[in-house]
Amino acid sequence: MTDLSYDPGITGLLVVDPYNDFISEGGKIWPRIQAVAEANNCVQHMQQVLQAAREAKIPVFFAMHHRYRPGDYESWKYIAPVQRAAWQRKSFEYGTWGGQFKAEFVPAAGEIVASEHWCSSGFANTDLDLQLKRQGIHRLIVIGLIAHTCIEATVRFAAELGYDVTVVKDAVADYSDEMMHAALEINMPNYASAIVAAKDIVEALSEIQPVAHAAQ
Repeated sequence: MTDLSYDPGITGLLVVDPYNDFISEGGKIWPRIQAVAEANNCVQHMQQVLQAAREAKIPVFFAMHHRYRPGDYESWKYIAPVQRAAWQRKSFEYGTWGGQFKAEFVPAAGEIVASEHWCSSGFANTDLDLQLKRQGIHRLIVIGLIAHTCIEATVRFAAELGYDVTVVKDAVADYSDEMMHAALEINMPNYASAIVAAKDIVEALSEIQPVAHAAQ
């Protein structure tokens, strides 16, 4: 049976790419994921898991995609297709509304925003691994966008680095049901120890007992 007990001393919540362009009405990419995201209440479940983690005093980390800036990629000899698409669309453009955190996911004081990833993995060429290890984190609960790209790549990389990973299946979204199926039911079960619903994570986090502080 999957172990859904989480020690706040070693567990972190990782929120991937909660940009307006992804999950807000009017965002550049929202129309492409809207049907899937609304079908599983992705954004609401992301909020519920984030709130539960904060209440349980689970450290929160954000893995954010590189925000487009003029001149990006122009001198690169090789550009991955996913990067070329981001370049053409000017996804998450720096200094614009689309490149800002959706209001409900703005980091709270003390929460850590890792350096931005250029492709899909939140770990590749960023300081995320360092930030997690500095706090003694080696179990991750992962939510965010997109299931078959940034979520899957981040989960795979986390497993390679030795992290135990839980993916919240209805707190992620994708461009189609087929892509969600491939990511959550074919690919990620090879790397994530648990792929569970938001209600199960919220319940598990609600059972964490507050740490007692010694009397002053």
